Amino acid sequence: MANPGDRFPAFVVRAAGEGRTAGLEELSGADLPPLEVMVEVAYSSLNYKDALAVTGKGKVLRRLPMVPGIDLAGTVVESGSPDVEPGAAVLVTGWGIGEEQFGGFAGRARVRPEWVVPIPLGYTPRQAMAVGTAGFTAMLCAAALEESGLGSGPQEVLVTGAAGGVGSLAVALLSRMGHRVAAATGRPQERPYLERLGATRVLERALVSADTGRPLDREAWAGAVDTVGGKVLANILKQVAYGGAVAACGLAGGSDLPTSVLPFILRGISLLGIDSVRCPRDRRQAAWARIRELLPPALLEELTTEIALSEVVPWSERILAGEVRGRAVVDVRR
Repeated sequence: MANPGDRFPAFVVRAAGEGRTAGLEELSGADLPPLEVMVEVAYSSLNYKDALAVTGKGKVLRRLPMVPGIDLAGTVVESGSPDVEPGAAVLVTGWGIGEEQFGGFAGRARVRPEWVVPIPLGYTPRQAMAVGTAGFTAMLCAAALEESGLGSGPQEVLVTGAAGGVGSLAVALLSRMGHRVAAATGRPQERPYLERLGATRVLERALVSADTGRPLDREAWAGAVDTVGGKVLANILKQVAYGGAVAACGLAGGSDLPTSVLPFILRGISLLGIDSVRCPRDRRQAAWARIRELLPPALLEELTTEIALSEVVPWSERILAGEVRGRAVVDVRR
């Protein structure tokens, strides 16, 4: 059994008068919530939502104090559930960790057994976090498009925000599922990177964000994964081919959707909302099995940068500024 007095590093956000403080501290097991499973965390990852939590630029944290980090991977050191064995290599994404419950930016975490997913055989904790919420969300998007009827025909599938975490993994997954992928990005210098991930074409972001003012545009995409939202999503909906679909999973470009019903009632398209936080466990396990099948460890290395827990503040600023390519994996032990 883990000693509740054991000390471990953690990044903690606390209330301070009318404001807040955020930085590295030492916590003990006694500081963690009284949940059934304790995990010794090896790695977490830095997502857009984590960046908002770390910097205070978004209303992500539901209470304070809080340890951010919506992802974690490591080894079970204590379990009060017959479904989770001590010594198991596990990961947790979503379920409110890092928002409502202490999350992955700490050396240890307590979680509920139903949140736990085994790390796929052949992946290390670092590689599992190279996927993390971003890759899990990308897989849910790709699966939703396939379930909606997306085939492997001649028309391309569009991915927006393609150089970011979700976008990079969506490009990689869709290309390995047999689709032709057009990657839209505001960073044209990332063309070689996106082509290595499998993009058949790389587009300037302006080509999909510029509003023509028409209620419908030329049919351009068999389907799309949109990580941006706002006007970009509205424009894409006008460009999807008859019977196609858009899987929407992000709002970096805003939460408003200035569109009309015409793409839906004249072209029969679908808008598929993707939630990775409360996704049921059986669907999670199926998604992770598919991820392991499609994304070899060597490919994950191509899109991963490892950072220390002490670096999450500057890297959060970089993520919010759109300067981070692919995935930032956090070694919580340093």
